Amino acid sequence: MAKNNLTTVTNFILMGFTDYPRLEILLFLVFLNFYLVTLLGNIGMIILIQIDVQLHTPMYFFLSHLSFLDACYTSVITPQILVTLATGKTVISYGQCAAQFFFFTVCAGTECFLLAVMAYDRYVAISNPLLYPVVMTPRICWRLAVGAHVCAMLGAILRTTCTFTLSFCDNNQINFFFCDLPPLLKLACDDTTNTEIVIVFFGNFVILANALVILISYLLIIKAILRVKSSGGRAKSFSTCASHLTAVALFFGTLIFMYLRSGSSKSLEEDKVVSVFYTVVIPMLNPLIYSLRNKDVKEAFKRVTGRLQVF
Repeated sequence: MAKNNLTTVTNFILMGFTDYPRLEILLFLVFLNFYLVTLLGNIGMIILIQIDVQLHTPMYFFLSHLSFLDACYTSVITPQILVTLATGKTVISYGQCAAQFFFFTVCAGTECFLLAVMAYDRYVAISNPLLYPVVMTPRICWRLAVGAHVCAMLGAILRTTCTFTLSFCDNNQINFFFCDLPPLLKLACDDTTNTEIVIVFFGNFVILANALVILISYLLIIKAILRVKSSGGRAKSFSTCASHLTAVALFFGTLIFMYLRSGSSKSLEEDKVVSVFYTVVIPMLNPLIYSLRNKDVKEAFKRVTGRLQVF
């Protein structure tokens, strides 16, 4: 009888920053700057790769996809944060919450698969440099990129369907700054055991499978580099992987900390900080990582700016 009297939720209230009303203006300015820098950096990287012919290689093809993904990734989350901080409106409809959850999951999943593809690309380039153009043809690159997007979308459909077929009753306050899985499961008035098993198993499988591909790729890369006789050649070979390794460490490190910890060691405040890091900060850092630590990108930037100065 009590369950029949429960009211079905039609909207949610995001409670992520309501505990810090005095910091709303400062937080708004910080997130706005992060968002603008993220868009400028990632869109700038895409444009640079498109207009500089020397960057028309498989490595930079995948990097342009990563930049596009990061711009989309942060755009799913940050505008909602800015609206909340600017207007104090923390209400999000059921449909908007489901859409945000879906697109966030698509972006996170695609980035996992894409980073694994980029690790494989580096392995082919270093272990078989002469066969690299033959193996990594434009057709193969497009298939790998599309495959990453399709796999992530299928996973997002599964996670979103499992999550939003649950019943949400009475309590509609999400103690988070966007519609993420852990706080949503806490609001469900159904038994979430089976749903959590399916979602957690699939999510962990995606993270660990892609991490394994990256690990194996880099073990083979190290093996190939050790066969290079000159120390200068070894350093040059490994330098092409430095930016990718940094991006992998940041992204997978935060995901593992967020989702693969045991329930007893989880803290909601820690989760908020980590979520801000991988949804807002990492997309901003990636173009900086790939430009500041990449000789090809810096030289391409000089060429493009030099041509612009001529006009």
